[in-house]
Amino acid sequence: MIDRAAREHGRRRFLARTGGALLYGLAAGVTAPPRAEGAAQDASTQGGVPSGNTRGVKLFLCGDVMTGRGVDQILPHPSEPRLLESYVKSARDYVAIAEQASGAIPRGVDPAYIWGDALAELDRAQPDVRIVNLETAVTTAEDAWPGKGINYRMHPANVACLSVARINCCVLANNHVLDWGYDGLRETIATLRAAGIQTAGAGGNATEACAPAVIALPRGRRVLVFAYGSPSSGVPWAWAARGRRPGVSVIDEYESGPLERIAQAVHAARLPGDLVVVSLHWGSNWGYAVPREQRQLAQRLIDEGGVDLVHGHSSHHPRPIEVHQGKLILHGCGDFLNDYEGIGGNEAFRPELAFMYLPELDPATGRLLGLTLLPTRIRQFRVNRASVEEADWLREMLNREGRAFGNRVESSADGALVLRWE
Repeated sequence: MIDRAAREHGRRRFLARTGGALLYGLAAGVTAPPRAEGAAQDASTQGGVPSGNTRGVKLFLCGDVMTGRGVDQILPHPSEPRLLESYVKSARDYVAIAEQASGAIPRGVDPAYIWGDALAELDRAQPDVRIVNLETAVTTAEDAWPGKGINYRMHPANVACLSVARINCCVLANNHVLDWGYDGLRETIATLRAAGIQTAGAGGNATEACAPAVIALPRGRRVLVFAYGSPSSGVPWAWAARGRRPGVSVIDEYESGPLERIAQAVHAARLPGDLVVVSLHWGSNWGYAVPREQRQLAQRLIDEGGVDLVHGHSSHHPRPIEVHQGKLILHGCGDFLNDYEGIGGNEAFRPELAFMYLPELDPATGRLLGLTLLPTRIRQFRVNRASVEEADWLREMLNREGRAFGNRVESSADGALVLRWE
């Protein structure tokens, strides 16, 4: 085990070796008042050790939130349903397929409908910060990206379905945000910002795409959210923001540069007392194996890059969890909401099941104090609590896959799962 001083020395040495230079896209000039410490909270039962008199910072994280295509069609302001896919030509067909599997789905639903039980759970958990990967463009643009084939969009007038959940940050570094071209990206960002939702991982130029979302907390604290998409998840290199060109902040975990790039970005924007989340859209859609390169990058971001939590997504089902040097790595969070109901082919992974991830971090060190996971199930295009059988299946899956990572989960009296780690 490497102690905190050694890790900090390693991070400083790494930054000195890279010259501390700023790459394009770093958010210069982001400031906030100094952070004051909060009240004490005992978190020893969760495996973490509080550092002095601190109150943990609780986050809500989840995987892909896909409010476009079929889901958009049941919202109050559905987009033009025309699709460019090989087999399905109307977004309404995805609603029909889901209804064949799960029964009638109402139309023109209230914006809160898609969140199902999740809104009550968020009200109960009261997270300080809410972060999702928004896997769609939010636009009326008609300029589909050439050759993309699958193009997701939600009508901008439906943005209330995100604001109703009081989302603080939508990660946009994924393989669908540019489905409707640069105009679609610009409208997506403008719509979210007008709704009071910050974005990370895409922008109108390289500087904006690489800049973190900066979420202010009480007592002068901040959470910085950096986001990157990888070709391993289907993000085209052609989407990379360069200079004044709009696009996504793209990295490739199989190359040598991402660690330096992310570490320099964090070093440039981070102030004393900040917590740093790096959100990564990476990896394949199916399978529990975590590639060596992804695991190494996540660990080195913690060891050398000044990162407190790695939020991975792209897989259509949850992947293993890791606690490295006391800090949380979510290798893949699964699909929190999608329009795949009734579409078969990978039932063994039970992709309709996922989690609400509720980690609590020590604000002084970023170390994990505890992680609660609320099992969820998609049905009729909404997120609800999983059944007892479904929660047991998820628990067994995480325990099976977590052995190699030195952790397990236990069921609590309220049906949630609690992470235990070595």
